Parts: sequence; structure tokens; C-alpha cells
Amino acid sequence: MNAEQLLFVVFSIGTIVSAASVIFVRNPVASAMSLVASFFFLAGIYVLLWAHTIAVLQILVYAGAIMVLFLFVIMLLSLTDTGPIAQLSPSRIAGAIATVALLAALVSVFRKLPSSDTIAWASDAGRVATFGTLKQLGAVMYTQWLFPFEAVSLLLLVAIVGAVVVAKSRI
Repeated sequence: MNAEQLLFVVFSIGTIVSAASVIFVRNPVASAMSLVASFFFLAGIYVLLWAHTIAVLQILVYAGAIMVLFLFVIMLLSLTDTGPIAQLSPSRIAGAIATVALLAALVSVFRKLPSSDTIAWASDAGRVATFGTLKQLGAVMYTQWLFPFEAVSLLLLVAIVGAVVVAKSRI
């Protein structure tokens, strides 16, 4: 096992542990901080993929700006610890079944992927050199993914306005 593989294992375990703590930690601020840790571990994985631009954007945009907004909304809503986890309900059981089904679907997709030595673009020096650059990111973001990008922006704006409206009665 070389250093790159060891770092990948460390970053992936860190991502999984911090993402799991986002779900299982009862304190909303601690959950948000676990999400920040997950973003940093993901940025480390991007660095291992030689996508330094995406790694920096991951830290600046998600760990910086988006998490500040999340923490602002958490503080605005005055969320506190909710106590012990509630009993099993039909929605929790349905969520667990959906999670297992999603995991099974992901495993089946990963099994169908070609092995690393049969991926054609990995041997193409031109494509590898432009992978993760600002030019490549902009070309893909503003041509192929423009509508989903704008939809997510609008969704975040609506969520923030909704949180302010809900909290307004408490202020």
C-alpha cells in the first residue's frame, strides 16, 4: 500500500465517520461541525484526484459560505438538544428500508464499473491535464449543468427565507 492509497483510506474513513456523526449527533451545532469535517475530508479526496481547484472550491464554498448560512439558521431558530431518540415509527422504518435499497443499488452499480486499467481516459494525457481546472469546471458548470446549478441556488434561497419566516414569530 503506497502513501496515496493510505491517504485515500484515511480520508474516506474520516468522511464516513463525520457524515455518520452528522446524522447521529443530537446537538445541531455539533452536527453542523461534523458536516464541516466531512467537507474537509472530501476536499482531501479531491486533492488525491489531482482536482485541486475543486478541492479549494469545496472548502471555500461549502465549508465556508454554506456552513455559515447553516449555522446562522440554527442559531436563528434557537435549536437545542432534543433528548433521546423517539420510538420506531412507520416513517423511520420506511427510511431505513430506503437506505438499505439505496446501498444495494450503489453496490450493484459499483460492481458493474470497469476496472481501473480499462478506463480509456485515464491514459489520455490531455484529458488528465485538464481534469479539475477552472476552465474545465466552468465549461461543464455553465453549459451542461446550468439548470441544476440555478435550481440548487434557488432552493437554498427559498430554504433560508423559509427559515427566517418560521423564526420570525419567535424573535
